[in-house]
Amino acid sequence: LVLGMLMSACGAAPAATPMSSMDHAQHMPSSGDAPYDALFIDGMELHHQGAVTMAEQALESAQRPEIRQLAEEIINSQQGEIEQMRAWRSSWYPELTPTDGTGMAMGSMAIADGTTPFEQRFMEAMIDHHEGAVAMARDALQKAEHQELKAFAQTVITAQEAEIAQMRQWLKEWYNVEP
Repeated sequence: LVLGMLMSACGAAPAATPMSSMDHAQHMPSSGDAPYDALFIDGMELHHQGAVTMAEQALESAQRPEIRQLAEEIINSQQGEIEQMRAWRSSWYPELTPTDGTGMAMGSMAIADGTTPFEQRFMEAMIDHHEGAVAMARDALQKAEHQELKAFAQTVITAQEAEIAQMRQWLKEWYNVEP
């Protein structure tokens, strides 16, 4: 995240090709009448857990130090954000049972198997995953009631768009791939 925040995000980029993954949002039951902010928090927490899992896999399998550093930054930042979201959730909605989230598509939740270099597969999956988070955060900018959540959503957009731009640059430089 620190590296991503230092990089400037390049405008809108073409959508990444989805990797083999589960789109959890399409397979869960609806959440009924739960407040949007609770739905967003529950969905984004699940989404962040997916990113942490993929980043932990990158720490085990990646050879490039840039990818290992990015994975560490993703783990550290998103675990901190999960803690913040849990604090808001328990403060704002202490009696509400967990929901299945907003129902928005989340992007890749796993790194595809294959013969393509691991780092390339990781970046392609994480770009798709981050694009899902950016879409969820843009939705929250419009629909969230709590200003703290709107500010959080903007932080997610800024950080993850910068990380997407960095990964796209590496894909081009290292593999001549333009996702």
